[in-house]
Amino acid sequence: MPERNSGRAGVVLVHGRGATAESILSLVPELNLPDLAYVAPQAPGNTWYPESFLAPVERNQPWLSHALEMLAGAVEGLEGKGIPKERIALLGFSQGACLMLEFAARNAARYGALVGWSGGLIGPPATPRAYPGRFEGTPAFLGCSDRDPHVPAWRVEETAEVFRRMGAEVDLRFYPALPHTVNEDELAAARALLARL
Repeated sequence: MPERNSGRAGVVLVHGRGATAESILSLVPELNLPDLAYVAPQAPGNTWYPESFLAPVERNQPWLSHALEMLAGAVEGLEGKGIPKERIALLGFSQGACLMLEFAARNAARYGALVGWSGGLIGPPATPRAYPGRFEGTPAFLGCSDRDPHVPAWRVEETAEVFRRMGAEVDLRFYPALPHTVNEDELAAARALLARL
């Protein structure tokens, strides 16, 4: 699993479909927080699961379960270096954001921060969202285009509501006509949250 730096706080970076761990680690200089430890799991074949995140969950198995286990391993790896969950941030883009947000919901705790760029919880409409656990005030940032071709706004809003219900402090921002990418405001929001670690 590629890593950058080491420190008393850490960030798990989760790349999108068709991308790589190295590509999301290229954001580290832009975040400009060199005192943090960064780890980035690599999806087999550069894809965490084969179908849309809105498909029935069973159609993305067993890849989804394996991907969630990889994120658990990344978090446990940082904990093994003496970094507690409250100083670990989870950050993902696109398919990586969907995976990270689903992992966080299924493993709710007081994390250092959650940053989801262009993503939402996994599953078709009306998926039950009765996750156990609480976020206990974890700050969470969700940013997305208001017309993203892959991520409907209603799913991002649903994710924000579920996370608020579970005790996260959610900052939800939609950007008019933004392409499927990360803009400067989203980077700045992530930088501000990570600086608090």
